[in-house]
Amino acid sequence: MARERTQLQVRKTHATRILAVSGLCILFYVLGASQSSIVPTTHTEITNKVGDENTSSPNEETPYISSTSPSPSESLDSESHHHDNLINEEDSQEMIDEFPPCNMSYSEYTPCQHTNRGNKFDRQMLKYRERHCPSKEELLHCLIPAPPNYKPPFKWPRSRDYAWFDNIPHKELSIEKARQNWIKVDGDKFRFPGGGTMFRHGADSYIDDINELIPLSNGTIRTAIDTGCGVASWGAFLLKKDIITMSFAPRDTHEAQVWFALERGVPAMIGVMGSQRLPYPARAFDMAHCARCLIPWSKYGGLYLAEVDRVLRPGGYWVLSGPPIRWRRLWRGWERTREDLKREQDDIEDVAESLCWKKVIEKDALAVWKKPINHIDCIKTKQKNHKPHICKRGNADEAWYKELENCITPMPEVSSPDEVSGGVLEKWPERAIIVPPRIINNLVPGITEEKFQNDNEIWKERVAHYKHIVSGLPQGRYRNILDMNAFLGGFSAALMKDPVWVMNVVPAHFKPETLGVIYERGFIGVYHDWCEAFSTYPRTYDFIHAGSVFSMYQDRCEMTDILLEMDRILRPEGTVVFRDDEDVIGKIKSIVKRMRWNTKIVDHESGSLTKEKILVAVKSYWTGEAT
Repeated sequence: MARERTQLQVRKTHATRILAVSGLCILFYVLGASQSSIVPTTHTEITNKVGDENTSSPNEETPYISSTSPSPSESLDSESHHHDNLINEEDSQEMIDEFPPCNMSYSEYTPCQHTNRGNKFDRQMLKYRERHCPSKEELLHCLIPAPPNYKPPFKWPRSRDYAWFDNIPHKELSIEKARQNWIKVDGDKFRFPGGGTMFRHGADSYIDDINELIPLSNGTIRTAIDTGCGVASWGAFLLKKDIITMSFAPRDTHEAQVWFALERGVPAMIGVMGSQRLPYPARAFDMAHCARCLIPWSKYGGLYLAEVDRVLRPGGYWVLSGPPIRWRRLWRGWERTREDLKREQDDIEDVAESLCWKKVIEKDALAVWKKPINHIDCIKTKQKNHKPHICKRGNADEAWYKELENCITPMPEVSSPDEVSGGVLEKWPERAIIVPPRIINNLVPGITEEKFQNDNEIWKERVAHYKHIVSGLPQGRYRNILDMNAFLGGFSAALMKDPVWVMNVVPAHFKPETLGVIYERGFIGVYHDWCEAFSTYPRTYDFIHAGSVFSMYQDRCEMTDILLEMDRILRPEGTVVFRDDEDVIGKIKSIVKRMRWNTKIVDHESGSLTKEKILVAVKSYWTGEAT
């Protein structure tokens, strides 16, 4: 037995040395030999795989698998052997206590949208597809493995049209939606022709049809939301018009649709129109869209359209295509009776009117409604027709696990019928830089116009510094970026000319609430509590920015659990920049060392004497082993 333990210890030491060398090589490429000599990150030549020795499902209690790696002679090229002597015995011994890999069956694990957990909840209003997170006792303390043969995604803009099959090995949509041109299998790649349920001939021509009805090209419309997005081709092609779309869809029988969107480099998240508010502030989006999204808009007293009304900007548009629009001409192709389709359209028209919307136009299979710019006339109307009434209390921006209400969210008061509630927004891109109306109108406590302008200047300096220390940032290495504590969106604004998009997260339960400011600037984001898993698939972000996140959450939940969640959503060879107090940075470094991340504390842009420190971390490349 003693001999067997010794052999096992030797094998573990070999494995950890290989993984450490892999990470050191990646970090070398990300940061360069020194901070003044930086080389872009490339896919590491060292392929580390972790064996999958059992086939237990994600429902079983033990998610871990034993770890096997090729011997050094099989894994390391000659250059890697030269780095091998960088690992001393103390490091090697410490790395033995690293987090184990999860079972390969967890490769697609989404903790808060786990099917078996969700199925325990009511199907009414799709409650079973909403967020249902694991308890503290159920949290995994292992590393989610990438599938065998995982490859870095294609660079943008090629990623819009192609993705590697090995990264998301699901053919279901290519078969189920074959006639609609959502996605095609092309050898070892997926190809995205740009089709959709209502635009099988391509999103470009469909968007041109919408552009004939409402202005998509003059900067008036910048932020959009796509409910039931499929693989997000509508949002992908709207980017050509400088419109950024928050696309969402549930994790359902259309397996991996949101995952495909993110793999393409298109903003998306797992979400559903259910019993709770969408996790966005009031008056966030210039346009909302549903292309045969199967949401029952007229049910529950029009509750779902009332939620669209909440998140639409004053004067914003709702675009609906597909059944029941133009039912008189198209009903045969929809396999529904004329009476059923007429009833549905009449009900939608009634709900829209009750919300004080005006119908702009109906043409072919498209219909467009417009939200009023204020509620002066709506208040008069509601004196005669009370349903739904205007909400009398509550925070319109509150949207984290907040139940839907069947009432109209009030807009800020105005003094004349021609005045836009909350203030007029400048066109894009000017709106990204000027002071947003919420700050001008003192709607964000503690944030003045001067503080906003100073924050912009601070982030210009910080991002310039990041581009110096992280070589891939200015060179197109990253596409999907997550800012875990976005505040006023300064980080996103400083990157607006780069080929990236940023998911701006404003932590729930903290004041002031600034996500509305971020949307007024023309960026997108979401409320989230980092004590829980994020609504995304594994390996969906290239770059994560964590500014003061761990200081915020140190008394709320375990630092380890947040870092393991970051590992889940970060792509292999992805980069994280931490900014935090020195003692917090030290704790972070000690934990991520056990996660096969490689770290380096770099100079602060304000010098080495500042209390705040910067830690750059790179996730090592490794994959699970095929069963």
